[in-house]
Formats: sequence, C-alpha cells, structure tokens
Amino acid sequence: MDYVSALVPPVVMAVFFIGVVRVIVKTQGGTAKAKEDAAVDAAIARREAARSGSAAAQDA
Repeated sequence: MDYVSALVPPVVMAVFFIGVVRVIVKTQGGTAKAKEDAAVDAAIARREAARSGSAAAQDA
C-alpha cells in the first residue's frame, strides 16, 4: 500500500495540471479573446494618457 500513497500526489497534480492546460487552451480565441484584447487596449490607452498628461505638466 505504500506505493499507492506514493503515487497519489503526482497523479492528482498531473490531473490538475491537465485540467488547467485544457482551460487555458479552451479560453484562447473567440469572444473571450476580443474582451481580453479590448481590456488590454484600454489599459494601454489609460497609461499613455497618464504619461502624456504628466509630460505636458512637466513642460509647462
């Protein structure tokens, strides 16, 4: 029975890892990709707006 208790943790971790990889692969593309891309674009635009605002404040 020691071999069973030695094999259970790696098997559980392998199943969990396979599940995580499947979720990652399934969520790539489609409508989720469009939402994620829009969120990233919005964050970049906010950062650029803040950076250009602080640059204008330094020039004044």
